[in-house]
Amino acid sequence: MIERGRFITLEGIEGAGKSTHVSGLAALLRDRGIPFVTTREPGGAPIAERIRALLLDPGNAGMDATAELLLMFAARSEHLAKTIRPALDGGTWVVCDRFTDATYAYQGGGRGLDANRIGILETLVQGDLRPDLTLLLDLTPELGLSRARGRGDADRFESETLRFFAAARSVYLERARARPERYRLIDATPPVAVVKEQVGKIAEAFIDSHWRSVKGETGT
Repeated sequence: MIERGRFITLEGIEGAGKSTHVSGLAALLRDRGIPFVTTREPGGAPIAERIRALLLDPGNAGMDATAELLLMFAARSEHLAKTIRPALDGGTWVVCDRFTDATYAYQGGGRGLDANRIGILETLVQGDLRPDLTLLLDLTPELGLSRARGRGDADRFESETLRFFAAARSVYLERARARPERYRLIDATPPVAVVKEQVGKIAEAFIDSHWRSVKGETGT
């Protein structure tokens, strides 16, 4: 019997450095000899990537909030079916740049949609699947947007207001406080090297705990 892979997500508002730290986690897993895939949301599968293009296109600035929410979960359903579930079921670890916590933060907090409606879709699309570990990279919207917009042309979400991101950040922090067993809150304000060290320590502790048990059960 194959041991299920572990599911790690990275969350945070724009400019928090999620993509950078996904790469760092990938290097750590590779060094440990752990099979893994890295992926992202929205996206992570062919159809989901096409939906991502719609969601991030600045030309779609007037999109209805409920339509946006449904597109997020449509992309997520494809992502789960084509990438995440097959990997986990095959014993491969998954490291994902954003997942459903981002929907609660952005569509719930930022757009003001009812969290209960999001929860209904979460159950419909995911069943009981939830991340095993979520690293929340936290920083102020002012700093985050300054970093994000310094990378070039802003996408549809990066073009949102400070108020939008303040609301999203607030939801992220509320969820982290409510689920300390899953979340690890990381200050993303310092330079990348400092944050990378924090992420590495947390990831190593998690890997040591879970990979050791996998090896012990499989006899490797």
